[in-house]
Amino acid sequence: MTFSIVARSEDGESWGVAVASKFLAVGSAVPAAVAGVGAIATQASANVAYKGLALAHLDEGATASVALQRLLEEDDGRDHRQVGIVDVEGNAVSHTGPACFDWAGGVTGDGFAIQGNILTGPEVVDEMRAAWEGSAGEPLERRLLAAMRAGDRAGGDRRGRQSAALLVVRDEAGYDGLDDIAVDLRVDDHPEPLTELARLLDLSDLYLTASTDDEKVEIDAALADEIDNLVKRAGYPDLTAWTGAENYEMRVSHDGTWIDQLVLAILRDQ
Repeated sequence: MTFSIVARSEDGESWGVAVASKFLAVGSAVPAAVAGVGAIATQASANVAYKGLALAHLDEGATASVALQRLLEEDDGRDHRQVGIVDVEGNAVSHTGPACFDWAGGVTGDGFAIQGNILTGPEVVDEMRAAWEGSAGEPLERRLLAAMRAGDRAGGDRRGRQSAALLVVRDEAGYDGLDDIAVDLRVDDHPEPLTELARLLDLSDLYLTASTDDEKVEIDAALADEIDNLVKRAGYPDLTAWTGAENYEMRVSHDGTWIDQLVLAILRDQ
């Protein structure tokens, strides 16, 4: 009922899962990840307990293959399970139980595991792998999404589309650097869930990703005057008030010394 990719970034600093299915809120059941530990997708007849168990095994030093072996040994329903795991070092494994509904299968490589069941055919995972390998150098969340969209174009879940999710973790990558959640997006019920997920990822980059040095514009006296006039024209007393109302806290400095170039353009266009 589901196809997914579990992966580690090329630089070894991020882990993530992307998944789609003809199933309500697939993101609530399939993906889990912990920065500096690894990531897992559990699907088919999903055993959601696998998420906590696998991450605990990985955190204790088990490799992906050892963690998978322990999960399957302890589960009488193993023949109905499908799971992909990537560990802290990028070792990847994928399991498809013989009782999973056709087409079901998976593929692994350096730093990634791709798997799916009730698919239109093996071309789904083949195209996902090609898209993953062809997007080298891109951020992990973009590579995961590219793989999913390729699998969807190849046929995806043969029952249709309903939900999708994207989870990426990295040390101190969360809001204001206070947790490790770089991306955590879900489309629970939508006719084109991966298209909607792509739209949400663009918004997440804008609102929840810190500006790079190249994106920062220094606020000198002249620009400060311009910004002051712009925010007052928009109905706000100062830049801080406008920033808070528009949720651009990650894109404007707390001390007012710089503003993101895109956010400045948005302010000017209001």
